[in-house]
Amino acid sequence: MDLETDPSLIQIDVFLALTLGIVVYFTGARLSERFAILGRYAIPEPVSGGLLASLCVLGVVLLTGRTVVFDLAARDVLLIYFFTTIGLNARVADLRAGGPLLAILLVITIGYMIVQLLVGTLGATLFGLPPQAGVMLGTAALVGGHGTAIAWGPVIASEHAVAGAAELGIATATVGLIMASLLGGPIGRYLIEGRDLRPAPDEAAAPAASEERITKAQREEISHVGLMRSILWIHIAVILGAAAHEALKAAGLMLPLFVPCLLAGILLANTLPALFPRMPFPAQTPALALVSEFSLSVFLSMSLMSMELWTLAGSAGVLAFTMILQVVVAAAFILFVVFRFMGRDYTAAVLSAGFAGFALGATPTAIANMTAVTQRYGPAPLAFIVLPLISAFFVDLANALLIQTFLSL
Repeated sequence: MDLETDPSLIQIDVFLALTLGIVVYFTGARLSERFAILGRYAIPEPVSGGLLASLCVLGVVLLTGRTVVFDLAARDVLLIYFFTTIGLNARVADLRAGGPLLAILLVITIGYMIVQLLVGTLGATLFGLPPQAGVMLGTAALVGGHGTAIAWGPVIASEHAVAGAAELGIATATVGLIMASLLGGPIGRYLIEGRDLRPAPDEAAAPAASEERITKAQREEISHVGLMRSILWIHIAVILGAAAHEALKAAGLMLPLFVPCLLAGILLANTLPALFPRMPFPAQTPALALVSEFSLSVFLSMSLMSMELWTLAGSAGVLAFTMILQVVVAAAFILFVVFRFMGRDYTAAVLSAGFAGFALGATPTAIANMTAVTQRYGPAPLAFIVLPLISAFFVDLANALLIQTFLSL
């Protein structure tokens, strides 16, 4: 902890931030054991622990008058680790099986993003803000998350005279992350228990590793060699993904680093085992699932514990009105559109829980929501293939085009 650089700040360095993220996860696990309602509504452990931690941080800020700043470099690495494990676990056969659902979900998602932009514009207009501020109350901050909000904030502030656009976007993304974390589990529970849905027989027999979760028996099979092999292949995929990222950047195409890393993992997983069948590869192994679950859990814990809740006060009115409206619209859209067009079955219910995660928050939140639901009700491997491809790849491209089109109108 470095307190000397700026007396107005409490700076948490990268090592301590990572350690606190692990502590926050265990706090959430303890809360889930203590309060049955958290498990009943499939609230992930990092969410309950992270929200409690962020409230504690808010208390420190209010009591001391000093801002708490976390160094989140380790969190960003965990995000790349997590998406790379998704790619290394993906199989072409699964992608082909998810093709129809993938196409339908993409169309549905783009339609929802247009609705989300319109809701954001309505909120901005009603509170006397320029219509362009609706971008920061819509897809830039919600579907896009903090990174997209930070990227578009200065552009909207300078080119469209929206003062404090970046701050408004960050505040919206913060509230969206909270709502996304709390909405997905209850939606999944409502759909599954209300319709008595169950996994299909072939899904019920699927290995848990394909869902980023581990049974007790599989934990006993994890060895240090398997763990090191998984980490090595993750690093190889990240190196390839980083090289592709630089090439795409040079060509003028801006994508988050985790997207090419995800694609590099898919490429490796579907070429090397066929070319070198005797070479050990970590796909679908308990060791890779362990790395994936660790990365996701600690990433989400760190994301939630570091939310700057004290920044919400400046835009409380427009933020409260618009976010209530966004949550209502998202819930209605999921129940009446997403679930229906995804097939009204168990997989559709799990996808609906995940859709709540990335529609208002971020892809890791979506995965955490689906993981919490499947841990309670059973596996849905296809959902874990389809949704990350939509939320981590196609949505970023569609969002950039939609925002540019909206601002040019």
